Amino acid sequence: MSETIYLKQMELGPMQNFVYLVGDPATRQCVVVDPAWEIDTIVGAAAADDMTIIAALITHTHQDHVGGHLFGLNIPGVEELLEKVKAKVYVQKAEREFLKGFGSDLVKVDGGDTLQVGRLGLTFLHTPGHTPGSQCFLVDGRLISGDTLFIGSCGRTDLPGSDPSEMYYSLTQRLAKLPDETVLFPGHNYGGPSSTLGDEKRGNPSMRFASLGEFLRWMGGGRIVIP
Repeated sequence: MSETIYLKQMELGPMQNFVYLVGDPATRQCVVVDPAWEIDTIVGAAAADDMTIIAALITHTHQDHVGGHLFGLNIPGVEELLEKVKAKVYVQKAEREFLKGFGSDLVKVDGGDTLQVGRLGLTFLHTPGHTPGSQCFLVDGRLISGDTLFIGSCGRTDLPGSDPSEMYYSLTQRLAKLPDETVLFPGHNYGGPSSTLGDEKRGNPSMRFASLGEFLRWMGGGRIVIP
């Protein structure tokens, strides 16, 4: 834990999901990003570090990130989290309809909105492509990217609601504008636990295409084609 930020990365579940606790070590407040799979583990990790979960931030509403039924699995998620802690749930406004039943606990956000977590300021970045409401979270020089950007690749765009053109613009215009020293924390352990945007701009094929047409051909209809 640094003096300015508390950040804990946990790999949970059989799909190599990364769940994050992010907060202020002075005020002991934190948020959880994409609570799913092992809710008791998440809540216990925060408690063990004397941190209080005040919010859940959702990168996108696929079941492996928020809970639900997937591939015959019943995945614990946001609903189970709210049974254990009192927290607001922040979802991009384009995907609010996919999270039902949370009433006033659900907060719709858009790109550029901010959230104060103790002394920390967190910015929501709308990065559609994997889903219409995919979003990343920028806090203290760190980017939590969900399924938009992985280390060495990007999220799939052949799923319902995906859009490879939007993914191209999210990667090459929205995220590529961030400083090279920004530390990247992805939504799955597909290429490692962290990187920097500078390294991804130089070495990640999904961020190196000069035109949308080239990117679409590489994606092969939405699923990444490695030459």
